[in-house]
Amino acid sequence: MMLRAMTRADVDAVLAIEQAVQRFPWTRGNFADALNSGYLCSVDCGDDGSGEIRAYAILMPAADEAELLNIGVAQVEQRKGRGRAILAAMLDEARARNMRRVFLEARHSNLAAIALYRSAGFAEIGIRRDYYRNADGGEDALVMARELTGEPNG
Repeated sequence: MMLRAMTRADVDAVLAIEQAVQRFPWTRGNFADALNSGYLCSVDCGDDGSGEIRAYAILMPAADEAELLNIGVAQVEQRKGRGRAILAAMLDEARARNMRRVFLEARHSNLAAIALYRSAGFAEIGIRRDYYRNADGGEDALVMARELTGEPNG
């Protein structure tokens, strides 16, 4: 994995991945707002030297906590450990900035994401009713949190 800060020039590639992997994707404006707000926006350009964006993540710091707002992996790169790797890198970045906890929401139906987050040490702390849009109107979100320590994520 080759992780670097997302730039405005990356938004088209990130948006293409987002639109391919999410039924209700973020907009170009959402990504621009994250960049403009100074959130930790990272892209994984792979390890083959091509520079092609394969995954991305957005972390919003607030005081000594952070919220993982978005994470996505290109379809052809899924099930290869990229999601786990970029999640670990974002947790390491939060730890390096002295964050003590990271929160996130996951669609109740997104069992693969929930399993990934659990395996990375996140625990369920609540439910947000009808938090996400879906074809039937709304879908619950599982709210999860992970306490950060001095230990690397590995």
